[in-house]
Formats: sequence, C-alpha cells, structure tokens
Amino acid sequence: MLLLGMKSIELLTRKSGRLKMLLTEHFCKNQVPYVCLCISSYLCSKKKKENGYEQVDQERYMNLVRSVTSSKAGPQTPETLFEEDNLIYGPVNKFKSPVKGVEAKFPKNWVPLINSSKRTLPPNSDRKHLLKIGLQRHKVPSVTSVLQQTMPLHQAFYLKRWKQRMILELGKDGFAEYTKNLFLQGKLFHAALESVFLSEEVPLKEQEKDATVSGYLASVQHVLRDISGVKALESAVHHETLHYSGLVDCVAEYRGQLCVIDWKTSEKSKPYLRNTFDNPLQVAAYTGAINHDANYDFQVNCGLIVVSYKDGSPAHPHFMDSDLCSQYWNKWLLRLEEYTEKEKNNNAIETS
Repeated sequence: MLLLGMKSIELLTRKSGRLKMLLTEHFCKNQVPYVCLCISSYLCSKKKKENGYEQVDQERYMNLVRSVTSSKAGPQTPETLFEEDNLIYGPVNKFKSPVKGVEAKFPKNWVPLINSSKRTLPPNSDRKHLLKIGLQRHKVPSVTSVLQQTMPLHQAFYLKRWKQRMILELGKDGFAEYTKNLFLQGKLFHAALESVFLSEEVPLKEQEKDATVSGYLASVQHVLRDISGVKALESAVHHETLHYSGLVDCVAEYRGQLCVIDWKTSEKSKPYLRNTFDNPLQVAAYTGAINHDANYDFQVNCGLIVVSYKDGSPAHPHFMDSDLCSQYWNKWLLRLEEYTEKEKNNNAIETS
C-alpha cells in the first residue's frame, strides 16, 4: 500500500501546475500525516537550485533589457544618455528643498528687453526691403560663445560624455566627419529656407543630391504656412549697450506675431521647449539685440524655435510669448554677467 502511494506521488510531482491542489485534496481526505512528512522530505531533496536573477525586479528593467537586446541603434545623443540614466538609476529629482537665506538671482546690470525709444511694428506691416546685414568681426563676444563658456556643469558633463562615447564608437576621425556633416546639413537647410522665403525655387537636383535637406524641408512645411511678412534673413545683430553680437536666422510673423525665429535640426524628437536646452536663451539674446540695434527700425518681443527632423516627420514649433521671452532674457543677462566675470579673471591672471 505504501509502495503504491509513493508511485502515485512520483506521478503527481511531474504535474507541477496541479501538484499543490492534488496533494492537499488527496491527503486531507485520507488523513495520512506521516506520509505527508515523507513527501516533504522527498521534495526537499529535489529542491531546485536558486537563481540569483529571479530576485531581480524584471518589470522595472524590462525597457532596459529591450533596448540592449534590440537591433543596433543610431548615434547616441545627450538626450539618449538621459534616457539611459533614467532606466538604470531612475528619474532625476529636480525639485530641491528651499534653502533659507538664498534668494533668486537677478542681473546686476539689468537692461530691459524692450527699447522704449523704438517703435513696434503693427501686425502684417510690410517693409520696402529685406534686411540681410553681414556679420562684422567686432571685439565683442558672440551669443554662441557666451552660452558655450557658461554652460551649466550638468549640461557640460552630459555633452562631454556624449562626445567620449561617440569617439569610442566612430573614432576621432569618424567623429570629426560626423560633426562636419551635421554642420553642413544645417548650412544647406538654412540656405534652402532662404530660397523659399525669397520666393526662389530650390533646385530639384540639389534636393536629389542631398536627401537630408528635402527631409528637413518636408518637416517644416506645416510651420511655413503660418509664417509671413519676413523682415530679416541671416542678419547680424549687435547690442549697443551690452556689447555682444550674433546672427539671426529669421525675423518674421508667426500667426500674426512678429518673432525672432531660430531653425534647428535634430535626430531626436524635441516636443517640449525644455528639450531645446539653451536655445530659448539664444532667441532672447537675439531679440534684445535687435531691439537695441540702430540698424533695425523695429523691435520684437516674441520668439519661435522650430525643431525640424531629418526623416521628414512634422517639426515641433515652440512659440515664446513676451512673458516667456522676458524670463529667458533675465537668464541670458545672468549668463552674460558670468561670462564677463570669467573674462576679467582670466585677463587678471594673464597680466599678473
């Protein structure tokens, strides 16, 4: 009888899905406590070896595993590095507890964004000619150089890390070629847009030669329909009070609002303004410069950042109203002061 019971048990252990239910039902009816003890001993002797990976929270790291085991992705960008860190370490807590005694920073040498001595053009106003002022090599810093040399530490860290990974993947020469191609793509894209605004047809041969340009142009088509009254293209600006310069991509009306327009290309989707890093500060800096440059008989108080994509997917237009431009204008003034302070310190060290 005992032998038959043991054989039955062996058969039951092969059916792991119903083992617990069958054992409970069988032995509770027959009330055989000693046999249960034998079963426990038998099962313990066959205990499966524990696997350390079973203790890992597989659901939490599911997306990471998929990204690693999926097909080879394209070149990494600062945005993809942020995503990797979020998957591994979790999202960054950007909210800090307020520190007593620390107040928000304000520019020491505050200059208003709007120049009260200049007029603001009414909507749909026409100019006799399009402004296209050449960039002069002044002994003043450019907007780009100020932003680069005052880049926040965390942003500089991710940029440096991205460069290191790209060099490991492409090599120094490959990375140099990659950045050169990005610059060339942007240059061709801006030239194509200029031809569009000047009512010139973009040569089909050029589009066929460089599919990248046609992709970017297709990406911004829905934005171009909302742009009219172009006032300036690829035109230099110089702030006569704060002494900095730059080159504005476009000044035109977007949905009836006169804006400084900055065209950007990206391999990564940037649906939110915060995804554009220092671009809003750049637009605010150009806006303030136009308002304080005697070459421009009008002033602007709005901005537009258009992020276009190589694959032709719809571009993301980020409109900056007057309030938002004023906020970023104050941030730009702080960065400009930081740059000026660094330059003074560097000059003092060189002369000492």
